[in-house]
Amino acid sequence: MKKLNLQDLSLKGKRVLMRVDFNVPLSKESQITDDSRIVAALPSIEYVLSQGASLILMSHLGRPKATPDPRLSLAPVAKRLEELLHKPIQFVSNCVGKDAVEAADALRPGQILMLENVRFYPGEEEPETDPSFTEKLAALGDLYVNDAFGTAHRPHASTALIAKYFPGKAAAGFLMQKEIAFLSPLLQGPKRPFYAIIGGAKVSTKAGVVNNLLKRVDSLFLGGGMTFTFLKAQGIEIGNSLFEESEIGTAREILSRAKSLHLPSDLVIADAFSNEAERKIIRAQEGIPLGWQGMDIGPKTIQEWSSLLQKGATVFWNGPLGVFEMPHFAEGTKEIALALAQSHAEVIIGGGDSIAAIQQMGLSGKFAHLSTGGGASLEFLEFGHLPGIDALSPAH
Repeated sequence: MKKLNLQDLSLKGKRVLMRVDFNVPLSKESQITDDSRIVAALPSIEYVLSQGASLILMSHLGRPKATPDPRLSLAPVAKRLEELLHKPIQFVSNCVGKDAVEAADALRPGQILMLENVRFYPGEEEPETDPSFTEKLAALGDLYVNDAFGTAHRPHASTALIAKYFPGKAAAGFLMQKEIAFLSPLLQGPKRPFYAIIGGAKVSTKAGVVNNLLKRVDSLFLGGGMTFTFLKAQGIEIGNSLFEESEIGTAREILSRAKSLHLPSDLVIADAFSNEAERKIIRAQEGIPLGWQGMDIGPKTIQEWSSLLQKGATVFWNGPLGVFEMPHFAEGTKEIALALAQSHAEVIIGGGDSIAAIQQMGLSGKFAHLSTGGGASLEFLEFGHLPGIDALSPAH
């Protein structure tokens, strides 16, 4: 079902309540180390202001335990947004208290108010414990816009439940629209061949999306830490590599159903989980000796996968293929990123560590789309919909 979009709303003179995803990484000194999520929301923010509306922004930051935590205040984010917009941002240290209500009431067209971290309130993540929280948040604005794709898979107060207070007036922001526009075709009929690369550590968090993708892709490439659960499921020795005992059955089932599944043919292994560890390359089928652990895909795998991926028309990639944060074990992720950057495929990167790798390499501009939500993009591909999108008003 098509959803109402930001540009469908009549904004002049209205107060727009917008959920953004300003869950940015912070240093120990509470300095923002990467502002790309703030930058990603700017088009929607600037559009609302240009249409003669005022704006109330809400977001979460980190995982406070439903109680105020000064280390996770959005105050530094408000300051960074001021710098990016060259406009003053009014910040209030609550979401539904007297200060927030008075500040929202006083807003004039073109002005911006940012609320404190919504996760400081128990009613955000568990709306049933305090239904009044959602209602009070909703009372601050005339219209609701969700531009936080990264949290659209959470059925929280500010991401989903709030929309029911805005019948016919709950819309998708530009970033949300862009995510839906790039991810929906992967489920509906992408250009073929369609390949997916799934990396990362855990089979348990990716089994659902792997099963759904197997029905749709021409080939699936599995790397990263989850490789070792799959090797173990085939009876191959994995030494001291991390694996999930509880997912051996799942891995066996996936292996039995997969028509075209590529696991690494060789591996870079190390005698300790350290960048300085001794390392060597082995054939995956030989097994990993005791005292050693798998750290990256090997050069033969890089070569084989790169040449196969060159033939793809559409590629979806989520998760690094090795211990990317250690330079000696980043080669697989880097080489596959380079191969995709040089291919003619429409490449969609599904959030998280894969994006960090690509940005580090300065390759961001080489891909069709970098998703702002790792978990959200995976759940969208697994289930075909998300609570935060479902809650929005249908298009007129």
